[in-house]
Amino acid sequence: MEKKKLTRSTTDAKLAGVCGGIAEYFGIDAGIVRMVYAAFTFFSAGFGGVFVYLLLAFVLPKDNRES
Repeated sequence: MEKKKLTRSTTDAKLAGVCGGIAEYFGIDAGIVRMVYAAFTFFSAGFGGVFVYLLLAFVLPKDNRES
């Protein structure tokens, strides 16, 4: 059994692949993760969501799968 790792997606990326990577890790649709992220960003007046996304884009490694 392969151990799952949280990475940025290279196959399902709109900006940096953070939402796509989170969706792949949890096995859910990336659209749902993006809607939750958009709601979080809206209700935090933009600052919290943007900060978290940039932090994850910088910290998470890209997945090393072939496209």
